[in-house]
Amino acid sequence: MGAPREIAIVTILEAAQKIFSEHGFSGASIAAVAREAGIPKANIHYYFSTKEVLYQEVLRRTVQEWLGECETWLRPEQPAAHALRHYVRSKLAFSRANPHASRLFAHEVIGGARYLHDYLSTTLRPAVQPFSRTFEIWMERGEIPQGDPMHFLFCLWAMTQWYADMQPQVTALLGKECLAEQDFDDAAETIISLVLRSGH
Repeated sequence: MGAPREIAIVTILEAAQKIFSEHGFSGASIAAVAREAGIPKANIHYYFSTKEVLYQEVLRRTVQEWLGECETWLRPEQPAAHALRHYVRSKLAFSRANPHASRLFAHEVIGGARYLHDYLSTTLRPAVQPFSRTFEIWMERGEIPQGDPMHFLFCLWAMTQWYADMQPQVTALLGKECLAEQDFDDAAETIISLVLRSGH
């Protein structure tokens, strides 16, 4: 029971992510998600009672994946240079592999986070506090530039998500039709050099 259920939910969420990112919440429909997923509409309602519930779960799933990378790498017992190199590269890899997820989250927040506001304040806010503390410790050890730890996190997120959220602008300015692996490697090295500039 467990495995088929998990497979069904992942299939639905991946289809929903694509449909919501292309059409927004208002323009998307459960029927369109069902067609994209290749399953009956009733199957989606079995797991997600409304379109709003499905939309919120797609957004939460993206945030949980981001938090997973933070939990893996942003730990005070690790040297900042080692941890941030891996974190920046993994975050950029997510932006490259899942541009729809990143753009959908950006659109929701830019629109006022109507469907995500409670989650951001009650769940995400306490979840990021340990990462802020990690940055504070790294700053005390002189491994990263001095500054406000939360704003350091905001800058990391902004720089790594930019390549998904603003990809048409990035490709236009680079004179390319799409970004290649080398572009993400160049982005990673640039970001890493900036966040470690006053450290080791």
